[in-house]
Amino acid sequence: MTSRRFEVFEYRQVLVHMRQGDSDRDIARVGLMGRRKLKTVRNEASTRGWLDPALPLPDDATIIGVFGRTPHLPITCVSTLEPFREQIRDWIAAGVQGTTIHAALQRNHGYAGGYDAVKRMRRHLLAECGVKATTILDFAPGDAVQVDFGAGPMLTIDGIALKTWIFVMTLCWSRHQYAEIVPDQTVETWLACHRRAFEWFGGVPSRVIIDNAKCGSSGRVATTRLRSAPTPRWPKDMDSGSTPVRPHDPQKKGIVEAGVKYAKKSFVPLREFRDRVDANRQLREWVMQQAGTRTHGTT
Repeated sequence: MTSRRFEVFEYRQVLVHMRQGDSDRDIARVGLMGRRKLKTVRNEASTRGWLDPALPLPDDATIIGVFGRTPHLPITCVSTLEPFREQIRDWIAAGVQGTTIHAALQRNHGYAGGYDAVKRMRRHLLAECGVKATTILDFAPGDAVQVDFGAGPMLTIDGIALKTWIFVMTLCWSRHQYAEIVPDQTVETWLACHRRAFEWFGGVPSRVIIDNAKCGSSGRVATTRLRSAPTPRWPKDMDSGSTPVRPHDPQKKGIVEAGVKYAKKSFVPLREFRDRVDANRQLREWVMQQAGTRTHGTT
């Protein structure tokens, strides 16, 4: 039968009890050590003068030297992401989200580890960063959608770099969204994106909360162009149903603001696109397979 090996702190506790006058039977009853082991400790401690309360207890090294127990060395774990530490640091500095980093490592480097490893490393690298507080906006099902534009990926076509935008419409209650990469923010593009978004959702909400951008303000006037168009799902009176927010007040449409930010940080980075058609194909897959299936904090 293998005898138990005691830790240094256990020997120190036993010595404290002995210096207080506790018997071996009393100490054994507490469960610190068996009476046979306590007899050995008491004999050694008595011989070395450790039981005198007026004297300091021996240090750990002295106890180890007498009873032959070496302290545990701290366990050091090397993260499976250590080879990518600097790359991950750069991605985090660029604002790339953890899920996107994990997906890129799997896609581009064959990383087989779990997302928890990415979260641990990201938490370590962001240990000194704070978290901004937000206010939850409450909506009933079918009540409203929020609409906004965000900067899209740069597309290089025939050697020419083209700037794009991401149109995002988010259902306020469910957080499901429609997203599309477009070449501009004109009124025509704004209206066409609304038409395709309503076709994507298969219906329209009671109201549309839009940004106070020029295309949105002009678009409310230009909706008359679409009222006679063969699109039965388009609202008959979109002018009365659209609600522009005040300038410099993004919190009033914070749901779509978060959706645009999520698309910019989760979808755009670390991807390659042949053209806008390919970019929108990947964007639709991302919306249905990743953005639309995630567990949202408020839902």
